[in-house]
Amino acid sequence: MRNFLVALALVLSGCVTTAPPPPPLPPPATAPSGADGRQGPRAAAITFLQVVARVEPVAERLCRERGIAENCDFRIVVDDRPGQPPNAFQTLDRSGRPIVGFSLALIADARNPDELAFVLGHEAAHHIAGHIPKRREQALSGALLAGVLAQASGLSPEEIREAQAIGAEAAALSYSKEFELEADALGTEITLMAGYDPIRGTGFFDRLPDPGDKFLGTHPPNRDRKALVAATVRRLTGS
Repeated sequence: MRNFLVALALVLSGCVTTAPPPPPLPPPATAPSGADGRQGPRAAAITFLQVVARVEPVAERLCRERGIAENCDFRIVVDDRPGQPPNAFQTLDRSGRPIVGFSLALIADARNPDELAFVLGHEAAHHIAGHIPKRREQALSGALLAGVLAQASGLSPEEIREAQAIGAEAAALSYSKEFELEADALGTEITLMAGYDPIRGTGFFDRLPDPGDKFLGTHPPNRDRKALVAATVRRLTGS
């Protein structure tokens, strides 16, 4: 992992002084070097930068067209903390700028650029669709409702606060699967517009533990997500 971080740092440092146009897609002949399908550290770093250069402008343009989010200036970051599992996330900084983060393990684990493109498109879609403020609103509504019910039941102030916390969490989780599927559909569109294959990009689902269909789970079953992506591709391409 240290070698991967060094390689990524070298590639990033080499891109600071110049601003070339978005590089072309990696040719199909760029075969992974590892027996497990992973690329070597430097190849993985270059592929990641190529994907960001192609997908980020598409996501920002679509974000402005949708008009839901106020800030569409995405910042792509790499979480280089040691021991982090393969993961990606979307959040906002204090000024409201959207942040999309990748762990080093996820970049290293990607088998092809399509997987990275789909993950980036999916995370950007969360911001484009306004999921963070929507979750906050749902959590607040759940907390208020739970607090009213707890107070009407004659519970103590401490029990009311506990009920509000539970209500907020339950309300936020109740829409998590819906938001994930919405981000998958919009992420598929972003991936296609950037010139990548979203169906191939969902290959990483096959390497993830399947969350199944748990009550108040945060993610839908992997098979449902892959089916949605395939259906979205058919709808967008007419094939």
